[in-house]
Amino acid sequence: MARAATPAIRALLAAEIPHEVLQYAHDPRRESYGDEAVQELVRAQGVNPEQVFKTLVVAADGLSRGLAVAVLPVPSKLSLKAVAAALGVSKVNMAEPAAAERATGYVVGGISPFGQRKALPTVVDASALRWNRVLCSAGKRGWEVGVHPRDLVGLTAAVVADIQA
Repeated sequence: MARAATPAIRALLAAEIPHEVLQYAHDPRRESYGDEAVQELVRAQGVNPEQVFKTLVVAADGLSRGLAVAVLPVPSKLSLKAVAAALGVSKVNMAEPAAAERATGYVVGGISPFGQRKALPTVVDASALRWNRVLCSAGKRGWEVGVHPRDLVGLTAAVVADIQA
């Protein structure tokens, strides 16, 4: 594996952020990518499921690009109202997958908060700050990257808020 195999990893390297890339065998028949990541990482790495974060793209009028990113633990449900409040807009909805892929440069199931084609406004769930390390997509299905939560927040210029339903 090349060290900077994805834009996410390149972004982490360029920012000199300590990180660890973890890989697991992605089953292309699986459609619940976050659940697959949790199952594989808990089994192989012994991580807590609440440490594995998913990256969801939301659509909102009032944002310069019309899209934003919400990063929260895989087992949690997203509160669209809480994300809207954190972004200072009246309402958000889940973005169409094709729009999310075009804006980020990643495929659904591999969307990373790092190294997006167009850096989108980001909200990270406050629960991330409880951990010394959180895992999120490294920009490819079956690849996760472990980072300190302050680095996740800093590199993405994220707002931190309670965004779980």
